[in-house]
Amino acid sequence: MTETRKRVLLVDDDPDLLRLIGLRLTAAGFDVAKAANGQSALSQAVVFRPHVVVTDLRMNGMDGMALFDALHERHPTLPVIIMTAHGTINDAVAATRRGVFGFVTKPVDKNELIEHISEAIRINRNTAVVPDKEEWRARIITQSPLMEEVLGQAQRVAQNRASVFIGGESGTGKELLARAIHDLSPRAKGPFVAVNCSAIPENLLESELFGYRKGAFTGATRDHQGLFKAADGGTLFLDEVGDMPRSFQVKLLRALQEMKVRPVGATLDEPVDVRVISATHVDLEQAMAEGNFREDLYYRLNVVTLLLPPLVKRPEDIPLLAMHFLRDLVSSYGDQVKGFSPEAMEALVNFQWPGNVRQLRNVVEQCVALSTTPLIPVTLVQRALREAPSAFPSLQEARDQFELNYLIRLLQMTRGNVTQAARLAKRNRTEFYRLLSRHGMNPAMFKGGGDVAGDG
Repeated sequence: MTETRKRVLLVDDDPDLLRLIGLRLTAAGFDVAKAANGQSALSQAVVFRPHVVVTDLRMNGMDGMALFDALHERHPTLPVIIMTAHGTINDAVAATRRGVFGFVTKPVDKNELIEHISEAIRINRNTAVVPDKEEWRARIITQSPLMEEVLGQAQRVAQNRASVFIGGESGTGKELLARAIHDLSPRAKGPFVAVNCSAIPENLLESELFGYRKGAFTGATRDHQGLFKAADGGTLFLDEVGDMPRSFQVKLLRALQEMKVRPVGATLDEPVDVRVISATHVDLEQAMAEGNFREDLYYRLNVVTLLLPPLVKRPEDIPLLAMHFLRDLVSSYGDQVKGFSPEAMEALVNFQWPGNVRQLRNVVEQCVALSTTPLIPVTLVQRALREAPSAFPSLQEARDQFELNYLIRLLQMTRGNVTQAARLAKRNRTEFYRLLSRHGMNPAMFKGGGDVAGDG
């Protein structure tokens, strides 16, 4: 078996030098990813997972040492080699003391650089950037504190069989989170079956979920295993459960309580062993108040609640996600597109994203398909965003946004003191904690007194 090619992330704001050194390292047998600035390098490090980073010292914006500090904070064992034409012995000593692996001067000697890289790989075996994340959550691209809080809760709940309800706007990644919980659970070797309840006609819902017997109705020419049985031993993900007709809700409640289903046309129940995870964009508490959702079913499904924040509340994830989607898409559209111009990325970060992560992927795909340059220009992004659905919020979204901003302001004013914040809001602590939980907020994040990353 041949050894996997070692990955080097090369960072320099001089495009000619970036190309030249990249060609030399590729010819030497390395896989090379190139970044024209520090911010792009941080995003690429998550997706490319380099074994070594080689960066220029003097760059516009984030310089080489600032990039090293940011990388070292996220990936403490990742070796970083600094290139500079301005270096001195004092600079080299100071950089080495801070943890920089090597220091080479320009014009860069190819053999010297390759020797430094090889030595870094030899000493730091198996220290490539992993998605900083274990395998179970590798598909969830994030560095947002709000998302990390949700993932921490998901990790704790995965080990038991309690029913989990995932709330959040459409396009926030509810099925991805459900699958991650399944992959970490003791049921990981069993099936994961996802069903969109809103996509199945009401008259077919029972037969699709519970199955049917041959002859049960016109067209039933054979026995059919329902989705509950298909998920036996694993996880059943009921997406958009809030759209389920009330007439069927009592049948679902009985199946969940007894862990038995009766196929249409059968006379006996059949046992099933499934862990149920459900999700919806509908406000189920409001649906219960309006008589559209059964309270007993709500509490059966909602043993543990996880709330996914909208993309606008995790802006630090937008560059990561955009680059992840770009790398995923270039193989379909040709590999001439390498990234986004700084202005284009700024436009993505500043957009409100009513369609969340799903909409971001759609915009990136449109840009990749139409781009004729290595860096996607801001004009192409702006055109894709103008064609996006209106960002004007619904009344419920506007209320939620006001409530979130209000809570953030209170916790910033009180530096995370829940008792004081609840007093100012004229609510008791229990109600206040319930509000915080609904918005996925952790008071500890405000203890430092500063603004919260990702609060939009």
